[in-house]
Amino acid sequence: MLKHALLALCLTPALLLSAGHAHAGQNDILIGLDQKVTYGPDGSVNGAPGKDEALVLDVSTPSKPVIRARLPLMNSLLGPPTNLQITPDGKIGLLANSVLHTPDGNSFKVVPDERLFVIDLTANPPKLADTVTVGKQPSGLAISRKGDLALVANRNGKSVSVLSIANGKVSLVGDVAVDQEASAVAITPDGKRAFVCLNTVNRVGVLSIDGQKVTYDKTMDIPVAFNPYNVDITPNGKFAVVSTTGAGKNNGDALVVIDAGGPHPHSVNIMTPGNGPEGFTISPDGKLVAAALLLGTGAKQSDWFRTAAGELALMSLDQNTGELTVTSRSPLGGLPEGLAFSPKSDFIYVGDFFDADLRVFQIRNEKLKPVGAPIKLGGQPASMRGLPH
Repeated sequence: MLKHALLALCLTPALLLSAGHAHAGQNDILIGLDQKVTYGPDGSVNGAPGKDEALVLDVSTPSKPVIRARLPLMNSLLGPPTNLQITPDGKIGLLANSVLHTPDGNSFKVVPDERLFVIDLTANPPKLADTVTVGKQPSGLAISRKGDLALVANRNGKSVSVLSIANGKVSLVGDVAVDQEASAVAITPDGKRAFVCLNTVNRVGVLSIDGQKVTYDKTMDIPVAFNPYNVDITPNGKFAVVSTTGAGKNNGDALVVIDAGGPHPHSVNIMTPGNGPEGFTISPDGKLVAAALLLGTGAKQSDWFRTAAGELALMSLDQNTGELTVTSRSPLGGLPEGLAFSPKSDFIYVGDFFDADLRVFQIRNEKLKPVGAPIKLGGQPASMRGLPH
């Protein structure tokens, strides 16, 4: 499909860079823009690097998000849209870049990167504070609720990098081998366990955490559906939800609910909201799950299952059984990837990659209501995330 023309930043009041929103806080959301990957009739095309950005979005007024900073940092569409997150105190942002684009004749090829960018959100404006070397092809990451530990899933490295966070400094502790590609990871609220998506073998691994010591026991692997790609955990730690994206074409992909407590975590529920839930998240209050469905937007123009638009699915999460039930749907643009809830779970923000915009939805009685027109971001949103639950 043809790439939509990128538009300059739309100077609406909702997105003016404002000095009045200059201080770090718990109302920030990070958005990663990838300007290297475009789409043509035969699918994705790798382009030259140099124009990617990380945006810091202030949602203090949930219906009127404000971009308070733009940082020239490399970011990639390749990987789950959870390669970034903010510490619970709102002071530090982490962004992992999964791949580099290097010249290959008249085009570009991708090779694994090993960089984790550390953003100082207390600076005015926010700035790059450090770059930490982690495992190869760092993808989804997670920060503990306490804010003292971060884990990064490394696809090419077949490992999980462990990082300490203390006094504004992020340091590599080491890597934990998991023997398979690792696409995403999530840490339980008590900080004692993590779940990692082993996407090529259709399993979710279980990591034990004791301070900065992280271990992997293969015998605890949990079988799930095809290509587990993304994972999140409810704020009370009772359930982990895993999104899978391997069904292909227009087949429904699964969301798998795992009982995350007890000595032997196991799957307890499975359902499909639709095709391609690469981007999904659990609300801060733990009552809702939202998935940005790609549908057929990433297909070739000649593919019979191609669609022009994606869809947002909002689901209720039964607090006792873990059952997911779709309560509302709303159209999205092309290749919707990242999404994030507002701190009070009453708004949700979704990025459309092809359209280079941000959609805002209000949530009332578990129903979605679009708020205004899509907001132009000045670049293609590949990922989006706020604070840990």
